[in-house]
Order: sequence, then structure tokens, then C-alpha cells
Amino acid sequence: MAVTLADYEKVVGPEVMDEIRTLAGYVRHKSLQNINSTPVGGGVAEILTRMIPLLRELGVDATWDVIKGNEAFYAVTKAFHNALHGHPETITPKMLEVFRENTAMNLEEMKLEGDVLFIHDPQPAGLIDKKPTIGRQWIWRCHIDVSNPDPAVWEFLRPWVERYDAAVFSMPDFAREMPIPQFRIAPSIDPLSDKNRDLEPEVVRGVLERFGIDPERPVLTQISRFDRLKDPLGVIESYRMVRRHCDCQLVLAGGGADDDPEGAEVLREVEEAAAKDPDIHVLLLPPFSDLEINALVRGSTIVFQKSIREGFGLTVSEGLWKGKPVIGGAVGGIRLQIINGVTGFLIHSPEGAANRAVELLSNPELCRKLGENGQRYVRENFLITRHVKDYLLLMLALDHPGERVVRLAGI
Repeated sequence: MAVTLADYEKVVGPEVMDEIRTLAGYVRHKSLQNINSTPVGGGVAEILTRMIPLLRELGVDATWDVIKGNEAFYAVTKAFHNALHGHPETITPKMLEVFRENTAMNLEEMKLEGDVLFIHDPQPAGLIDKKPTIGRQWIWRCHIDVSNPDPAVWEFLRPWVERYDAAVFSMPDFAREMPIPQFRIAPSIDPLSDKNRDLEPEVVRGVLERFGIDPERPVLTQISRFDRLKDPLGVIESYRMVRRHCDCQLVLAGGGADDDPEGAEVLREVEEAAAKDPDIHVLLLPPFSDLEINALVRGSTIVFQKSIREGFGLTVSEGLWKGKPVIGGAVGGIRLQIINGVTGFLIHSPEGAANRAVELLSNPELCRKLGENGQRYVRENFLITRHVKDYLLLMLALDHPGERVVRLAGI
């Protein structure tokens, strides 16, 4: 059954939804075209899948298109992704040429029709070359942490980025010094999606048993793409430290993304590290396994997101929303979601993660309290209704350049 705006009133209240409807009335005359690099896998695709129908119900002509790219291009953009996060990468002139050639191909083939063009992340950033020809309002939405990028990659991308009308980052720390306006819009989760909606206990138990997980024993879980920056090997290391003190199981579950060619290699490394431990469950989930992911998290005792670099890490909000204590790497947007000791714990090492996990497994009341705090914090800050509101406000801001306060009748 399709979810409607009215359904969200039960989660956030009618006042919030009334405000969103009023804001939408000021931008319904504009079309909004989103462009990214993959239709499936990763937080960007997931957010757009849920956001586009809501914007359309509000009367905004919102669309979503995906650029084309071959294996060589996505190998380059994966290296760019790592380098922009500050991870050492070797970037060759040939790789830069592959990026330019793919950009030229998409400039030729992509139909750019929106009044407002929302370009997500580095892969399609070069589409801005069309701006002198077609005009429009252009926004570069960066979902990754570029606070300490590889200088060569950032300098390669910067001339494109600085020609946008505005840039959007997930948190202030990610922003770069540029001559264009910059806005902060945190990502969000949809509380009514299959990945986050309430599930009956028997559904949760059934999914755990289907994957060979014992519902009666503690479960530590990390849900992420198989990506070195998510540090799945570090999670296994932490789990083995925890096992010296507490009985538990470990679940490492995730899928792949069309624009991430490293995933299969990382998965092999994880499976080798898990060896023959029957209590480590490595699950490669197919696309659209949202219900299974929901059940795995709800059936967990503790949720991990032990990233060593992170743009935002929506899996943290997903865990908090389900009332689970979350242990996360003190990097990127995880620091926005976890208030240390209040909604979860921030850690810097496998040892730190293990110590916090042992503490939580030994204190069910602490688990309960952190879970309650976390769900409340997500409700107030990281739901899709707030995200839609921010998009509408940004579209309004573009029509009032340089104005610090925009006064609108009816609000």
C-alpha cells in the first residue's frame, strides 16, 4: 500500500505536515530534477526512492535520473570517493581522462530538463558544463566527507563545483572554502519504509531463524555495504574480543551498489576473516531486502557502524529509530547522530568498540535507556519529513540570493 503524507502525521504530528504543505505552495511552479550515479544501493538512492513520491504528492514536479558509466568509470569514481574521504589513493592522468570522457558522454545523452537541478556527489558533477547553454538553477549535493580530501582530486573537481549556484553538505565540518553559498542538510530515514516500519515479533524471529541466527542469544549487527571504509574486518576483531567475556553472535549484512566495484573483493576478505566461526553470519543481501534488514536490526542487541571514514551513515539512524544502542566510529556524520553516552557510544578502535559492547551486554537497563533516547533524537532530527522541508526551503532560498531573512505570507 502506498504511503501518503497523511500517514506521516501519525509520526511527526499535523503541525509539521501543515508547514511542509504551506512551503510547497511557494515552489510548485518549479520542476526539480535529481541526478545521481546509481538507482540501487547506498543512501542516496534510498533517500530519493522515498522522497520523490512525497514531493510529487506535495505538487512539486520532482524527477530522478541516473548517469551512465562503464566499469572503468566506476573504478575511477570509487577511487575518487576514497581519496575525497582522505584515504590514500593513486590517481593517474588516465583516470582523470576516463572521468572527463564519461562526463562528455553524459553531457551529450542526459536530458537536463529541471528548473532546479540537484546533482548528487562527484560522479555527475561535470554536468554543470551545460549551465551556460541551458541556464537553470544548479545545486551540488555532496553526501561524502570532503573535510580532508586528497588535494589532487579536490582540485580536479573544484572548478566544476564552484560553478554551481549552491553546494549542500551533510554537516558544517564537510564544507569547503568556495565562492558559492553553502547549505547544511542532513540525510534522513523514512520511518514508514519497509526498512524502518514496525514489525511483529514473529516476523523478526522468522527472519533471524531463516539466516541461522539464534534469537535467544545476544546479537551484534552491522548493516553496511562491504566497503573497507565501513571497517567490517575491524568489527570482526571487536567481536572476537567481546566473545572472551560474553556469549554473542555477529551479523555482517549488506549489499552492493552499481557504482562500487570493490564490494566483491571486500566481501571475500570478510568471509576469509570469519573463517569457520558458526556464530559469524556474513550475509550478502540482494537489492530490496529492506524487510530482512529491518528484522535483523530489530532482532539485534547492539548495532555497530564502525566506519573509519563516513559521509553520514544512515544505518546509525536506522538502528536508533528501532530503539537499539549503537556503537559507531567517531567520524563524519556518525558524530551528529550519536550523542556519546546518551544515544550510543562513539569509539576510535576495535578495542574501544569491544569494551562498550561488553558494557552494554552486561547492562540491559543501559541498553534500554540509550535506545529510548536514540529513537527520540531521530524523530526530532533525522526523519524524511524534515528532509523534504529542507529541500523546499533550499528551493526558496535560491530565489532570494543574498537575503538572510525571507518573509513568506502564510508562515
